[in-house]
Amino acid sequence: MTKAALRIFAPAGQTAAAERVARHLGIAVDPLEERDFEDGEHKTRLLRPVAGADCHVLQSLHSHAGYSVNDRLIRLLFLLATLRDHGAARVSAVLPYIAYARKDRRTQPLDPVATRYVAQLLESAGVDRVAALDVHNPAAFENAFRIPAHNLEAAPALADALLERDRPTALTVVSPDAGGYKRAERFREILAARLGDRPGIAFMEKKRSGGVVSGDTLVGHVADSTVCIVDDLISSGGTLARAAAACEAAGARDVVALATHGLFTGGAADTLNASAIRRIYLTDSIRGHDPASLPDADRLSRVAVAPIIARGIQALSAA
Repeated sequence: MTKAALRIFAPAGQTAAAERVARHLGIAVDPLEERDFEDGEHKTRLLRPVAGADCHVLQSLHSHAGYSVNDRLIRLLFLLATLRDHGAARVSAVLPYIAYARKDRRTQPLDPVATRYVAQLLESAGVDRVAALDVHNPAAFENAFRIPAHNLEAAPALADALLERDRPTALTVVSPDAGGYKRAERFREILAARLGDRPGIAFMEKKRSGGVVSGDTLVGHVADSTVCIVDDLISSGGTLARAAAACEAAGARDVVALATHGLFTGGAADTLNASAIRRIYLTDSIRGHDPASLPDADRLSRVAVAPIIARGIQALSAA
């Protein structure tokens, strides 16, 4: 049986990112005709037949360049459904950043479970497979879908960037909350494999109620070590700053932070610039920030996700 041709598509606002991924795959991004109407509606039309093709749609679900999270989601759904309507052999959604992933369980009576609702929307559009980069809770993400759902890891690339630039010694990996302990443990394993020595590990107590974060107890030993605070995303920067302050107070020699997604909401720049964090390693899964929303340039080190996304697409195509 002849293998279906691999094709990659990207709605408006995502073309540049898709082109970076496509270069690693040795293909070109498929062209689309896109129109916005005066009433706020839009249309995306395919310009080449897709019957029998293995189609991958790249869309990062974050607000950017005049497109809201919800606008990006609906454009993604419509494009996925259009590919299915016109005979694509397989349709995959590839999401460098997936919105609503933090609301993956009920914490209060009558709460929504938004992660599952997004999964249902994608499934209803006819998607065969989904891949997302470093989701908030991999188990909840996979369980939300009835189709194959793959969590792509940025941790190896972040670890390589850390070791290449800083070459730290006496490392301790810290999770800024107990819920991220598994993520920190995974990063610790990656560092151990590269260094031949197992770093220490610690975590912060953190509670959130009514939007208010509390808890500043550090569990674990960080004195005289280089602390690597590991999280999946940076929003306001408050969680990282609190963890950094606790580590500094406990005698840490140096503090760096590593995260996959940078939203940088509110006063994140000021919060992080005033923190004990010397450097932040961050992927470019989210791009196009207002420079004023970012921490100082000498504090921020970027890691490209295009090779990670390309490998994920190759794995999906081979499955």
